[in-house]
Amino acid sequence: MTDQNSNSAMLKHFFASAFTFDKPSRVGVAVSGGGDSMALLHLMVDWAAENNVYLYAVTVDHGLRSEAKHEAEFVAETCEKLGVKHKTLHWTGWTGTGNLQDAARRARYALMADWAKTEDITTIALGHTADDQAETFFMRLARASGIDGLTGMQRRRLSHDITWVRPLLMQERFELRQYLRDLRQPWIDDPSNDDEAFDRVKARKAMAALSDLGIDAHVVGRVMDHLSQVQSALDVATHDHAIDCVSEDHGDLILDRKAFAHGAPEVNRRLISHLLKWISSSDYGPRGMKLQEFMSAILRGKNATLHGVRLTVRQVDGASEMRLSREFSAVADEICTIDDIWDGRWQITCDKTQDYLVRALGEDGMQQLDTQTGKNLPRESLKSTPAVFLGDKLVSAPLADPQVPQGQPKILTSAKLIHPRGQVYTSLLSH
Repeated sequence: MTDQNSNSAMLKHFFASAFTFDKPSRVGVAVSGGGDSMALLHLMVDWAAENNVYLYAVTVDHGLRSEAKHEAEFVAETCEKLGVKHKTLHWTGWTGTGNLQDAARRARYALMADWAKTEDITTIALGHTADDQAETFFMRLARASGIDGLTGMQRRRLSHDITWVRPLLMQERFELRQYLRDLRQPWIDDPSNDDEAFDRVKARKAMAALSDLGIDAHVVGRVMDHLSQVQSALDVATHDHAIDCVSEDHGDLILDRKAFAHGAPEVNRRLISHLLKWISSSDYGPRGMKLQEFMSAILRGKNATLHGVRLTVRQVDGASEMRLSREFSAVADEICTIDDIWDGRWQITCDKTQDYLVRALGEDGMQQLDTQTGKNLPRESLKSTPAVFLGDKLVSAPLADPQVPQGQPKILTSAKLIHPRGQVYTSLLSH
């Protein structure tokens, strides 16, 4: 076997291992036109043909560079030659404020996820490499990231109801470029890859300077693997600790202060960060001193607010209850129609079809309910729960008791927690 065939066979073997335990019938592949994604496209074409898998390609044009249109056309032409169905998605949501790269990344994943669902695709492959992984490590190291940040990107993760797979995360960039040269397949390099205004480019050049010390992408990868094992152990410890000291009540979380105090500081920090993300449906949790101050309030039994979550301490049957609930000010402006998702986690259904809107119950809604309201949930929690309104008139408060204002006709409504982060305990074991 020639070196060319040998290298290609080895690359295909490592690539295919990403789908050993999960081979969907339809797979999407994100292709930008760069070397990494073009190599991924060709590898996936061969793999899909051998495994009777339907392959679809997608390109996102963020509309931020004039060259992007040409790159998308290049990908479309290549896909046509390969017999792969291709779609270009366009992002027009940049407001000119905030972190552009973060906004573009979030938009890219959301657009691809929405596209995948229209094609009944549950898995999308991404072209990140060992070099990308190592660069991410140094970028996060510069930000003094903890274990979760330094473990880097996962080879497989679930987000937006899509499984995202990185089959090339163990391969280096030069291997993929050589693979494309052997195929005589051109690619288009993004000029921003050489722009030192970007942290990733700085990290890439720093790695080159460290090569004399024997620090390369594979060494960094092994370090990240070790950290990942530590992370997994911490996840299990935090999960077990959560079972001991956390219970769920209609979307609120009740914390056993005594059991919580027995946890190791890092386990407690991870647990509280997770609980705050879970209630607020956020991708990221609070960090630094704000999180430490919130944990201190828990240990001292004091009320506090952080990350759109309210900590309320009250006496229930002679015992101290510590309740984490949605902060009303965080949802005061959240409005949706029936059957939409409210606050990212509540699904409201109703047996009537009128111009109903769902918003937080609030003080005005509380005043329209019977005076016995509050049997199931404390008043501050109820204010932040979803309710059905017709104009300013409260129609139903599914999480209150009673649900319908006195004197109003009965309607059947329900509020179901459909949480994007999963069940509060099991979601501690996945990222």
